Amino acid sequence: MLQPTSLEALLAAHDAVTRLAQDRVDHRFKGLPPDAEGLTVGELAAERRSLFTGGFTTPVLALSAEALAHNLALMERYSTEHGLAFAPHGKTTLAPQLFERQIDHGAWGITAAVPTQVRVYRAFGVRRIFLANEVVDAAALRWIAGEVAADPDFELITYVDSTRGVELMDAALRDAGAGRPLDVVIELGVAGGRTGVRTEAESLALAEAVAATDTLRLVGVACYEAEVPQADGEKVRAWLHRLTALAVELDKAGHFAGVTQIVVSAGGSAWFDAVAEVFAELPSLSAPVLKLLRSGAYVTHDDGQYRRKTPFNRHPEEGALQPAFRLWAQVVSRPEPGRAYLNAGKRDAAYDLDLPEAQVVRSARDGSLRPAEGLKVTALADQHAFVEVAEGTELEVGDWVGLGLSHPCTVFDKWQMIPLAEADGTVTDYIRTFF
Repeated sequence: MLQPTSLEALLAAHDAVTRLAQDRVDHRFKGLPPDAEGLTVGELAAERRSLFTGGFTTPVLALSAEALAHNLALMERYSTEHGLAFAPHGKTTLAPQLFERQIDHGAWGITAAVPTQVRVYRAFGVRRIFLANEVVDAAALRWIAGEVAADPDFELITYVDSTRGVELMDAALRDAGAGRPLDVVIELGVAGGRTGVRTEAESLALAEAVAATDTLRLVGVACYEAEVPQADGEKVRAWLHRLTALAVELDKAGHFAGVTQIVVSAGGSAWFDAVAEVFAELPSLSAPVLKLLRSGAYVTHDDGQYRRKTPFNRHPEEGALQPAFRLWAQVVSRPEPGRAYLNAGKRDAAYDLDLPEAQVVRSARDGSLRPAEGLKVTALADQHAFVEVAEGTELEVGDWVGLGLSHPCTVFDKWQMIPLAEADGTVTDYIRTFF
């Protein structure tokens, strides 16, 4: 379902994304061919260069065109079949081209974590934003009030999790002369977890505080179930039932009076099956319920954290996400037996959850591919990967090694421009990020 807005607004948003192709290729974008200096990104894309023989320098991160398309289609189908609206977390990619494709694949809107991300989204015409954080920054709230006032079609929902936060938000919005209330949801948190109100009693008091303002309007509840300590299926489902029970309680108390829809939101990339199951049991409320899922990492999946934790492991009959990232680095040193060094390190690869995984080797002599058997990345320096090489394993200086990566959220923010490559290495587009 596309966001209901004017054709003029849709075209303006598309034009903003399209203009990214007018950027000039230069030193800002690592890995891109030096001989492409001065071309526009669109001109370079039209050349359909090979990632391996087209002048790209290593290390270079590539995004699989086929895996990306597969993942977008799979989560669109999953959300539809389970009766969920979808606002994928945009902090994963901060890539407007991918936002556009997510919306084209049925996303209700895009989730943000902080107001600076909202500014990026708005610059590229995103018209529905779920801001999964309490905003107490007066300057940010003034800007948000201006955006809401200037565009009656713009929808933004944000969190509240404290009465002090409500006071600060109310004061900033009144000072800004906010013309219409800002929609908020109460975040239900968990002891030992992260943000959010800890008890139902606090939630009811917070709802009363919101109702006492003219600048805020309570429209629902939200949580992030992955913050449940030592999370497992039973604990996560119990926590989600607390969330839905809170929505029912607030509705019975009249706190959603006058709203056209009630928002109930959860869902990272590890437990969206539990979200679908529990949200399906939610009883009818006084207004239609927007059951909003916020998973973000699905778009590229990975070869580590989410490969282990994806709900599709528990439900293989519903499909499988595909890892879409591969970081290509070269062997730059074989100084001793059993050891090799690649020219990619912490500045290029995520390492907060897992080290990169050696997956494939491309021969520098003839371009042939072979599995990276006998190779294991054991450590990263800023610009080097330390590789343990099993006895008898073929590997020489100059060979390209394709690395699988873990945790897409910390991969994207290391690359401003990412080649989108087909399976044979043909680069068809370039994905711009805005971290």
